[in-house]
Amino acid sequence: MPVTPGCHDHRVALEDWRWTSTEQSAPVWPGRSWPLGSTWREESTNFAVAAPEATAMWVCMFDDDGVETRLQLTEHTLGIWHGAVPGVMPGTRYGYRAAGPWQPSQGLRFNANKLLLDPYGRAVSGTVTAGPAIFAHDVDHPESPSQLDSAPAMSRSVVVADAFNWGPDGDPPMLRRWRDSVIYELHVKGFTALHKEIPESLRGTYAGLGSPEVIRYLTDLGVTAVELLPIHEFISEPHLAALGLSNYWGYNSIGFFAPHAAYSSSGDRGQQVTEFKQMVKDFHAAGIEVILDVVYNHTAEAGALGPTYSFRGLDDRGYYHRVGATTEEDEFPAAALFDDTYWDVTGCGNTVAAQNPAGLRLILDSLRYWVTEMHVDGFRFDLLSALTRSGYSVDMKGHLLTTIGQDPTLRHAKLIAEPWDASGDGYKVGEYPPPWVEWNDQFRDTLRDFWRGHSDGIRTVATRLAGSSDLYADDGRSPYASVNFITAHDGFTLRDLVSYETKHNEANGEENRDGTDNNRSQNCGVEGPTDDADVIARRQRIAANLMVTLCLSNGVPMITAGDERGRTQGGNNNPYAQDNETSWVDWRPDDAWLGMWDITRTALKIRREHPALRQRHWFEGRPAITGGPKDLVWMHPSGREMDAEDWYDDDLRVIGMFVSGDPLRSPGPRGEQQRDDSFLLWLNGSDAPCEVCLPENQWVQQGTVVLSTDPEAPIGQEFRAGGRWNLTGGSVVLLQGS
Repeated sequence: MPVTPGCHDHRVALEDWRWTSTEQSAPVWPGRSWPLGSTWREESTNFAVAAPEATAMWVCMFDDDGVETRLQLTEHTLGIWHGAVPGVMPGTRYGYRAAGPWQPSQGLRFNANKLLLDPYGRAVSGTVTAGPAIFAHDVDHPESPSQLDSAPAMSRSVVVADAFNWGPDGDPPMLRRWRDSVIYELHVKGFTALHKEIPESLRGTYAGLGSPEVIRYLTDLGVTAVELLPIHEFISEPHLAALGLSNYWGYNSIGFFAPHAAYSSSGDRGQQVTEFKQMVKDFHAAGIEVILDVVYNHTAEAGALGPTYSFRGLDDRGYYHRVGATTEEDEFPAAALFDDTYWDVTGCGNTVAAQNPAGLRLILDSLRYWVTEMHVDGFRFDLLSALTRSGYSVDMKGHLLTTIGQDPTLRHAKLIAEPWDASGDGYKVGEYPPPWVEWNDQFRDTLRDFWRGHSDGIRTVATRLAGSSDLYADDGRSPYASVNFITAHDGFTLRDLVSYETKHNEANGEENRDGTDNNRSQNCGVEGPTDDADVIARRQRIAANLMVTLCLSNGVPMITAGDERGRTQGGNNNPYAQDNETSWVDWRPDDAWLGMWDITRTALKIRREHPALRQRHWFEGRPAITGGPKDLVWMHPSGREMDAEDWYDDDLRVIGMFVSGDPLRSPGPRGEQQRDDSFLLWLNGSDAPCEVCLPENQWVQQGTVVLSTDPEAPIGQEFRAGGRWNLTGGSVVLLQGS
């Protein structure tokens, strides 16, 4: 066949293989086309990789000296190249080389000079060295293929054996109910990198995170689930290397089946897989679930002129979403054409095409693997709206959401949506279907504004406290569909939120342009560190108000690691490239806000022990039993129930939330009535004290303070119905009724 003009042809005819003797055997057996990736058996290891447009494929294995052995995969079934190689043991490092047309304008970027990671590789060994060799194109002439061999600069995939002892019961899923969950977002390395009670060799690793010291800390705090920042194998962006920085957060994935090797204390030849499993097993033994923050919306290969590590060199058109082709020629409809321009709604150069079979299968196979083989309990999907597109529009009935919803393995996992992407039309808070729950940024913004005195009255505050029914009740979901948070990994820590008016991101190398300017923060009169005792006390009280409100609101609370002890990032609200003390949790007591630990632990303990504060059903504002109190009453500081005029009083900054526990509206597991204490939560978001009155009623005659940031209402103080007291400005008090 003639070579297409502008296309550098690397085709190798399979018929070139011939037997040369009757005693000869093929070095690569036919194997099978499934499962994708490398599958080890005692007799042989099967390799299968999808590359439907490739004309030839080699599996390349490397010994301990880095010597490469190339074996051609001669079997090609339904777009999948495959073969079984005898004698390949677990721990063997390998990659692929794919030949085929070089025609970038058509989304075809095959270059056999590039060593490619296995998209389904279960472990990755080594690191990537930034430089011209990692690009499939010639960096000086992008229209031409690079002639440089990338193998010396590339990491390698690893053959892994799946054997692991999960214990006599097999470690079944806990399936903890959402309303009983407390999520703790943390970074595997950053959480233990400075922890002096953990052996130095284990700090910053899976083993360190699963250590008894960490598990005791989390269980004592009241955490039921850890949400790990990305642990899929990831690579730092080349521009960060030039700045002497590295990607710390990990939102730059390249191996969706491989636990990040740098977090392993035991090695990168498959040991990271075993170490990760042991960490999960240890968490589960302590009753703590493991949720992964997963980044399927884009890969580390960036835009069309980004590096080629894996996907682009195998099936560029199948894995990456392109813009729609346009034409003015009637005889060539747009659907028949192709535009190579990457469609980017992630802000990272590419968007994984979840509507294509290749992209969809990759995501689903990866999710199932982490549930069935690695025993994780759920996933938080970064920028999920980028993956829900049918064509170019967000579609709640599209391929990915529909498939996950009917999958018998995945539909019972914890599924958390970050319900937006980097586009304007991707913001879909409150719109995801069951069984999804969502990060609720409207809770964050409303409560930040309330506790800095910038809210317009209290009607929206009340809605957020009660579970955000405006977002989640109209489609049949429950209050736990709202994952409530005040801070997350991106943005200010809780301490910085009350210590800085503006971001201070100079260390990121972008002249303070990166990171949001919409912080809704306050500095209490001084920007940054101060020795002023009054300023420090005010900051700590406001931070405690935010934490208590988070822990006691209806929905699922998510706490960011270190907020419960006053962790600071020095005002950096985007430390994605700060793999240092800026981002790591400081375990020293010297500068910690240790009072935050006590109040967080107390708030979570009260929540855990009292189902009235974590109800399954929406409050209805009417009695749960004939003749009983309303299940929810909003109290005016004067002691009466709020009326319509009060809700539209933009100057009102004080509100009481009465929750009845006698009985709960929801029956117990055998239909029995559930009874609990009743609670009255008072919040004063103004700077001035306000007299509040406990109303006379026939159900609750006395309340005891069980949680307080008001020095005038200490824990243990009792108030009787009809009593009054001055609620200090900028404080919160929880009364338990009897």
